[in-house]
Amino acid sequence: MRVALHTEVRADRVAAYEAAHREVPAALTAAVRAAGATSWTIWRSGTHLFHLLECEDYARLLAELERLPVNVAWQARMADLLDVAHDYSRDGAGAGLPVVWELP
Repeated sequence: MRVALHTEVRADRVAAYEAAHREVPAALTAAVRAAGATSWTIWRSGTHLFHLLECEDYARLLAELERLPVNVAWQARMADLLDVAHDYSRDGAGAGLPVVWELP
């Protein structure tokens, strides 16, 4: 399944956010893959971040990552950089952007 998300970086933290993503821990990427993600891309427009991820089951991915120490540490780092964060709770499974149109 494909999931599109929207988060927001703090205007004064854009450079730090981008720097952090040049250093994503290998343990985190391994955990995200183990939780079922096959790809994850983030685009930035100003302070708006748009994520597109492909995974087997988004709710399961969130459940597996929510309390995983490597993800908890990463989310703590991101909390200092973001105005709107990715929701790893059970409620976050409904946070995906609705599809408006697709090229058939």
